[in-house]
This record gives sequence, C-alpha cells and structure tokens, in this order.
Amino acid sequence: MTYRYIQQMEQEVIEAELVLPVHLSFKKVQMYEKFPKGQSRGRHWKHLKQIIQAENYQNYPADEPNYVNIESPPSMHPNKKICDITGFEAPYHDPRTKLRYANTEVFRQIRSLPNEYVQSYLALRNAAVVLR
Repeated sequence: MTYRYIQQMEQEVIEAELVLPVHLSFKKVQMYEKFPKGQSRGRHWKHLKQIIQAENYQNYPADEPNYVNIESPPSMHPNKKICDITGFEAPYHDPRTKLRYANTEVFRQIRSLPNEYVQSYLALRNAAVVLR
C-alpha cells in the first residue's frame, strides 16, 4: 500500500461519516476525559458558612425551616435510647438502677456503681428516679 492510497481511504471514510465519536455512551468515561488536568477528582463538600452565604435566606418565608431558622417542629420519630455510661445506642435497661446500657461489660460496671453515682447519672438524663 502506498501513502497516497492510505490518504485516499482516509478521505473516503471521512466523507462517508464513518468516524466514531470520541466518547461512546456504552463505554466507561476515562478519568482524564472526565477530569482534565488541574480539576479536583473528589466530591467537593461545602461548609455550612459557604451554604449560608450562597443562599438568599431573607427571601424565604419566616415559618419555613432552613439553615438559618433553627426553629422547626419536633421530630415525629421516637428519641434514640443512649447508654448512660458509654454514649452508644442502648437496647437494654437495668430494672434495678433504671440506667440504660449497651452491652454486658457496661452492665457489670453499672451493677458495681454506688447509689450516689447512679443517682447522678439519672439526674444527667433528667430521669428523677429515687432508688431504694
């Protein structure tokens, strides 16, 4: 094949519009095509301060909850029960001391606590229980 013959074939392909597009919809997009050099690859998260500055909250109604207006109706979901000792989610509670606990190790620790400490933990949770 000569150089002239190859040029002629290329010209025929171009005229017949048989040239494929650079990106085919069924192929995965290459990272260098998706993110040209200099652009970040990861997701860019905005801070609360940036969100507040970007929005015009003075144009929203006063009764609609948003980032600036923190007064919103109470949640319809029940409160999560939190372990009084560890702060983890507590599926159990001690019937004797009325303290919530997350696992057996915390339960052993609760049973070994003096009554004054138990009362202070209950006071932190606003559970006014008088133990006998």
